[in-house]
Amino acid sequence: MVNVNLLLGKSVVGDDAKLIGNITGVEVELLPAWQITHLHVSLTEETTRELGYKKPFLGSVEVLIPVSIIKAIGDLISLDRKVAELRDVIEPAKK
Repeated sequence: MVNVNLLLGKSVVGDDAKLIGNITGVEVELLPAWQITHLHVSLTEETTRELGYKKPFLGSVEVLIPVSIIKAIGDLISLDRKVAELRDVIEPAKK
């Protein structure tokens, strides 16, 4: 079991070892089993450009990344996809 607070602020990297961003929160499906379904990730400027998002004047773009593509959790969160492959599996976070 992982304490959600320990995930906040962790860096997320793609399978190509590129930094994607940092975890800012999680999405939880309450029923039936209280499961984390997505990570809220604040994208780096480089990843924002590579994925075709427009960076806001203040702040950063935040997206939801499904936990199903997590390869490993340690000092970093490693995904099983390269940055360019994320376009099909992520969605903008609703604020």
